[in-house]
Amino acid sequence: MTDDAVARSAARIAATGRAPRIAVLLGSGWQAFAQRVSAPIALPYGELPAFPRVGVEGHAGELVLGHVGGHQVAVLSGRKHAYETGDASVMKGAIATLAASGVGVLVQTNAAGSLEPAIRPGELMLINDHLNLAQRSPLVGETGSQRFVDLRDAYDPALRTRALATAERAGTALHEGIYAWILGPQFETPAEIRMLQQLGAQAVGMSTVPETILARRYGLRVLALSMITNMGCGIEDDSLSHAHTLAAARAAQASAVPLLEAIVAALAP
Repeated sequence: MTDDAVARSAARIAATGRAPRIAVLLGSGWQAFAQRVSAPIALPYGELPAFPRVGVEGHAGELVLGHVGGHQVAVLSGRKHAYETGDASVMKGAIATLAASGVGVLVQTNAAGSLEPAIRPGELMLINDHLNLAQRSPLVGETGSQRFVDLRDAYDPALRTRALATAERAGTALHEGIYAWILGPQFETPAEIRMLQQLGAQAVGMSTVPETILARRYGLRVLALSMITNMGCGIEDDSLSHAHTLAAARAAQASAVPLLEAIVAALAP
């Protein structure tokens, strides 16, 4: 990723006449949200030099510009994961482009496994903090003081309050907890699940944390939601697979996507 690639990507967005102030990054199971955007303009990631090429089923790989609840938004339909290359900075160009385009808020979504018996598949969790278990950073290789990012309140308290209030009005249960990032792509062992429980996490997944670090580095406020698709390995008897994750996510999107739309509409960019 180069500054020139970011500038050209931002210029391509500006050429559409849209000026997004909120960005929504869609993880597995959340792709139907892109269909909720009014007056959409879709830009394939291939037309944006700073954006990655995605290669995971369930991630479309396009930027959708339009309106949600009166806000101009940029919806990233798909992400590249650190486990695909081992590089935690694979979404750096995309996040930098959002910041250069005037975006001030990044709403992230993902599919995750539950570490709490009370948080069941099909339910949603608002992330209030994270554990970077992979101990990888998308800022490695940067120079200067901007790489030393303060992650206190990485998941913006005011945005979380707005999201919880929106869920309450909608009558939709929204748990809140800590998200543990593991590199993957393999799922966790029962022993690792027990370790994560001891560390205080409520959910585990293979994304979101690098993008949060990048967003904070570029000055974006972050809100993040996990769609629970399975119980952590060993908590129950289910076998885990990516196909199982996608199937569970598709089943949960009927309630998750309308809530996401309502939350985005309620945010102040």
